[in-house]
Amino acid sequence: MSRNGNKKSPKSKRPKTRLGLPDLDHSKSAVLDSLRSRESKRGCRHAIDEFIRWYCSEPRLSFNKVVVTRYRIFLENRNLVAGTINGRLAAVRRLAYEAADAGLLSPELAAGIRRVKGAKKLGVRLGNWLTAEEARRFWQSPAPDTLKGKRDRAILAALLGCGLRRRELADLEFTHLQ
Repeated sequence: MSRNGNKKSPKSKRPKTRLGLPDLDHSKSAVLDSLRSRESKRGCRHAIDEFIRWYCSEPRLSFNKVVVTRYRIFLENRNLVAGTINGRLAAVRRLAYEAADAGLLSPELAAGIRRVKGAKKLGVRLGNWLTAEEARRFWQSPAPDTLKGKRDRAILAALLGCGLRRRELADLEFTHLQ
């Protein structure tokens, strides 16, 4: 009881700046539950697990913009391509927002983490990219007068026209088509 006879007000719970493993796991579960695609969940889980290992590997003062910037530098020093670095940073940003939504991290810190710049995508595309003419010839290579040829042309048209991955094409169902 205080001097004026009123009960002490309970200590208000303030968001943390340094998240422990249970807090990170809780936020990770929230991020993964928000994703629908199995492949997105797999990639995001991998990115978050890697960040958590790095974050817990040495004492950190807080989960903030400076720490996430240091993580980006760590990823760049591993010579990862810009797309991989940006994907991993996107997962860390989502982790911060879920932690803020759960009251584990202040919204200001989460907003600061969101402002961490990603890696610049410089240079030329890697891999074998088809020209428009090569794609047309590829699509027209199956025989158009047989049932299998028509099927193969439809599959190739979906792959080329929609930019689908093989797994996405294999999981395609009739109800997905408009």
